[in-house]
Amino acid sequence: MAAWATVCCRAILAVVMLGGTIELGAAGGGSGTLYSKLPQVSAGTIERLTDVPWSGLPERPVDVWMPPGYPDQAPYAVLYMHDGQMLFDAEGSWNRQEWQVDEVASRLQESGAVRPFIVVAVHNLPASRHAEYQPQQPFETLSEAAREAQMAQRRDANTLLYDGPVRSDQYVRFLVHGLKPLIDRRYAVSPDAESTMIMGSSMGGLVSWYAMLRYPGVFGAAACLSTHWPGGFPGAENPLDDALIEWFGQHLPKPGNNRFWFDHGTATLDALYGSLQTRADAALGARLPGGGLAYGCLSWRAHEERAARRGSCDSCWAARPPKTNPTQSSSLWVWGRSTLVFVGSE
Repeated sequence: MAAWATVCCRAILAVVMLGGTIELGAAGGGSGTLYSKLPQVSAGTIERLTDVPWSGLPERPVDVWMPPGYPDQAPYAVLYMHDGQMLFDAEGSWNRQEWQVDEVASRLQESGAVRPFIVVAVHNLPASRHAEYQPQQPFETLSEAAREAQMAQRRDANTLLYDGPVRSDQYVRFLVHGLKPLIDRRYAVSPDAESTMIMGSSMGGLVSWYAMLRYPGVFGAAACLSTHWPGGFPGAENPLDDALIEWFGQHLPKPGNNRFWFDHGTATLDALYGSLQTRADAALGARLPGGGLAYGCLSWRAHEERAARRGSCDSCWAARPPKTNPTQSSSLWVWGRSTLVFVGSE
C-alpha cells in the first residue's frame, strides 16, 4: 500500500476526527437540503462535474478538489468522500460546519508529508442518505419482519428514515463503474487500488467499508469515522447491528492489500459505538497474522463537525510513527502489511 494512504488517513482523520459526522438529525436523518452552489475553498481549486453518467441514480452535485500546483506532481492519488456538501464550505452545510478538507489537505501536501492527491466529493441527497448508505447485502439478511420494521422508522412525525428501498449497491456501483472511470480519464491520477481511497463518517462510514469489501480491487483503503454500527435507531430490538458486524466479518478481503481506519468518540451519538466497534475490531483482529488488534478511542470528540477544530489540531496533523501501546488514540488498521498506525494524544 502506498505511503500516501497511511499518512493521508492519519492526518486528515486526525484533523476532522469524529467531526465528519454529517448527520442530518439522529443517526443521519433530519431536514438537510441539497446545496447547489459550488463551494468556496481557501486553498487549491474546485470544480463541479457536469457530465456524470448517473445510470439511473438520482443526480446530485459531484465536486472535484485539486491541490495547489495541480497537475505538476502527477500522477495523483484519489480520495472519494461522501456527504460532499459538508467538506469545504460551511455555507453549504445544513449545520454551518465543515470538515476544512481543502485547508488540511493543502497543508499536508505542501509539507511533503503525503503523496499528492485530489478529492472527489459526492454530495448526498438528504432524503436518500439512509437508503443509499445502508449496506445492502447485510440489510437483506434480516427477516422480512425485521426489514419492514427498519423501513417503518421515521426521522420525524412526517418523514420516513428511508425514502425507498435500500440501494447502496447501486450507489457503490455508480462510484466504481460510473464516476471512477470519468475521474481516471479526466484527471492526472493513478487508477490503481493503492492510489484509491474512500472515506465517510457515521452512515458514510458504513458505506465506506461496504464499498471496499464489495470492491477490494478498486478501493485500497477505507476510512470510517464514527461508524454508525446500529444502522438505524439503536435499541434493544434492533437486529441490524448484528447483521452488519456479522457480514463485515464474513466478507473481509484477503489480508495484504487493503486498509481500514475506524474511530469513534465517547460523547453524544458516538457513545453508542464503543461495544459495537469492539466487535468489529475482533472480526478484523481474528483475520490478521498473529491475531488481535489494539484499539483506542478519543473521549474528547463528539458527533459533530466542529469537534475537529477543538484543541490543538496542529499536533494532530503531524505524522506519527507506529506504536504498539496506544493510550486514548485512534487507530488506522493496516490490513496485512503491518499492524497499526496511531494518531492522537499519548
